[in-house]
Amino acid sequence: MTIQTPARRAHQRADDAAHPQAGTPWWRHRIMWLVVGGPLAVVVAGIVTAVIAVRGADPVLDTRADRAPERPALEGRNHAASPEPRR
Repeated sequence: MTIQTPARRAHQRADDAAHPQAGTPWWRHRIMWLVVGGPLAVVVAGIVTAVIAVRGADPVLDTRADRAPERPALEGRNHAASPEPRR
């Protein structure tokens, strides 16, 4: 137990005036919710996005299918993009 001197009591009153929420639990401080709320919202949004992506995934396309009908168009496009040098 500490002895309460008049100077100590005055100092304690000054601390109480400067920090009115000093004795309250951590969840009652508004600034704590501002600090924790942003990252918590990002984590929740990430989980929601992952659930939507997994549940609504598009089917995988078969890239091994015969692409013979598209071959002239692809070769023309590739040739136009990088023509062979003239000799």
